[in-house]
Amino acid sequence: MTGSFHMTRRAALAGAVGVALTAPMINRGAYAFAAAPGKNYSRRAVDLVASSLVIDMLAPLKITLDDNYVAHRLTDVEAAEFRASGIIGFHNAYGLGGPDAKAQAMEFLAGWQGFAGRNSHVFTLVDTVADLDRAKADKKCAVIMGIQNAEHFERVADVALFRRLGLRCAQLTYNSQNRIGSGSTERVDGGVSDYGAAIIAEMEKQKMLVDVSHCGDKTTLDAIEIAKGPIAITHSNARALVDHPRVKTDAAIKALAAKGGVMGITGVRMFVRTTDPTNVGHMADHIDHVAKLVGVDHVGIGSDADLHGYDDMKPDEYAALKNSYKGSYAFRDKIDIDGFDHPLKTFDLTEELIRRGYSNENIRAVLGGNFRRLLAQVWG
Repeated sequence: MTGSFHMTRRAALAGAVGVALTAPMINRGAYAFAAAPGKNYSRRAVDLVASSLVIDMLAPLKITLDDNYVAHRLTDVEAAEFRASGIIGFHNAYGLGGPDAKAQAMEFLAGWQGFAGRNSHVFTLVDTVADLDRAKADKKCAVIMGIQNAEHFERVADVALFRRLGLRCAQLTYNSQNRIGSGSTERVDGGVSDYGAAIIAEMEKQKMLVDVSHCGDKTTLDAIEIAKGPIAITHSNARALVDHPRVKTDAAIKALAAKGGVMGITGVRMFVRTTDPTNVGHMADHIDHVAKLVGVDHVGIGSDADLHGYDDMKPDEYAALKNSYKGSYAFRDKIDIDGFDHPLKTFDLTEELIRRGYSNENIRAVLGGNFRRLLAQVWG
């Protein structure tokens, strides 16, 4: 999700460099973290997160409408939260669009890459997969720069321009129609245009990941078919479990997997379940569905939230965010799901996967191994 504000909306990614393994052990092999009083996790969950290259393929560094936030220097507490989260790779992307999309995109890349440099004790930028591996070794958070639209590609040549400027992933559309294709909340989905096919071809040539998370059903299927290699659904869920226009059909999930793509599961409440309670277990139901449908090698995480989630936004910004979407988004009182709305949410999800009988190998694949493989293939 991570909003579409033509002039203001910014979403950033931050990372957590591994787990605080100095956390004190409490009874029966459980471990507590200073960053989350009252929370404790099993030794197995702590070890799994610590040994995984955790990649969240839609993870804003900060959900805020404040354009000046990119000048922010992290406090010691904020830095500690990133490091304790266990997340290494953060796909930092937000929605933009309109006649000045290209200028917005340039401002976004300059601002958030400057933010990463200003806070270089915590963050490092990603060019290739080796940078993700290096970040884990160096105990830093690796920032993958992305944009949740492609309206900034005014010409096919702009794909190469934006790759030079640091862009490594782009959605073909946000929720609405553009020159490339149709978004998920458009009344009519015309599929990928001729211009869109040229953009997909150029993105593959420039080794930039194609993302169809917000695309309509036909545009999603067209893009998968047109692409020569694998693409991504970085953050969505399964329509077989929840009836929402922003989630994906089984046909789309099968087509994605057949090309070698990976789908990230999100914790946005209305994309997980239509009624409450809605918790981390219901999010894991979507992981189960994709794993059973196409295999565990094609599912990962794209939380679509920062470390604290949407529900901790300032009240006026929270209201503005909700009001910026069509009614079909069907917001409820809360946007985050229970148990996946705090800096250590990766541990909660890991515990849920353990409870469901996933092997260590498969949990590592879901936490980031699958997306690492995809990014290595696409980026070269």
